[in-house]
Amino acid sequence: MDDLSGLIEAQIAPLRRYARALTRDPTAVDDLVQETVARALSKIRLWQEYTDMRAWLFTILHNQYINQFRRLAREGKVVSGGDNELSETRPPNQIDRLELRDLDRALTKLPEEQRSVILLIGLEGMPYKKVAKITGIPVGTVRSRASRGREELRRLMGKSPDKRAEAA
Repeated sequence: MDDLSGLIEAQIAPLRRYARALTRDPTAVDDLVQETVARALSKIRLWQEYTDMRAWLFTILHNQYINQFRRLAREGKVVSGGDNELSETRPPNQIDRLELRDLDRALTKLPEEQRSVILLIGLEGMPYKKVAKITGIPVGTVRSRASRGREELRRLMGKSPDKRAEAA
């Protein structure tokens, strides 16, 4: 039994990741994983030795989630529109894709020296000093190009400047 408990315990972190992906609710994750482990321990006699414990546990978790979803739907407790909703659908992501398309188009309109600095800082997450070394220009010039590039991107995308970001 200790070996089986160890096999189950080794799968708690992956179970939590899967539960988080299903529920999108940190408090529901713990409950779902706890129910899964409790059910697995109570039904351990059904697990067949030499089969995949991980697959068995993930099946239990998935079935627990579906049962919980159906029970809440029957009781009328599934509230639509929230991030914590148990749902079998995903929210539409067209707006995100359109914004990325617009950003890509705006980036191509920037002068090369601004675009390269913006991409190194924003996309690659590099500090100004490293960007200065890579591009062979002074740090002050990097800061200036990044500032002008961001301002131009905001203008091209129809966004108002973020006063909090400028103050920082």
